[in-house]
Amino acid sequence: MIGELNHVAIVVPDLDKAVDTYRYALGAKLSEPNDLPEHGVRVVFVELPNTKIELLLPIGENSPVAKFLERNPDGGMHHICYEVEDILAARDKLVAEGARVLGHGEPKTGAHGKPVLFLHPKDFCGTLVELEQC
Repeated sequence: MIGELNHVAIVVPDLDKAVDTYRYALGAKLSEPNDLPEHGVRVVFVELPNTKIELLLPIGENSPVAKFLERNPDGGMHHICYEVEDILAARDKLVAEGARVLGHGEPKTGAHGKPVLFLHPKDFCGTLVELEQC
């Protein structure tokens, strides 16, 4: 069911510092910052030959990643994103097998302008999983 690894997301306390680290220390190509108020984050993508790293900074009082940053003040890995061909079919199959979809269970538009869903980490070896329709 899952396709390619789309990205690994890392929450950071200082987006500018993280961008500088990836750009200058590692020589990476980065996207421009993009605010996603509906998700409560500002994102920058580190573009790699075979996938991406998503740098996340919480914005707004209700950002779901703000609590992550409170527990992990230096930041850290937040979630992993896999591509799926049909997000609704993937959701329905996973729910039928006992997986929990976070939120209302309906896809939202993600950072790439495509439908995304998040799956409960307790159902996936302690890892928050994002599915993105490719």
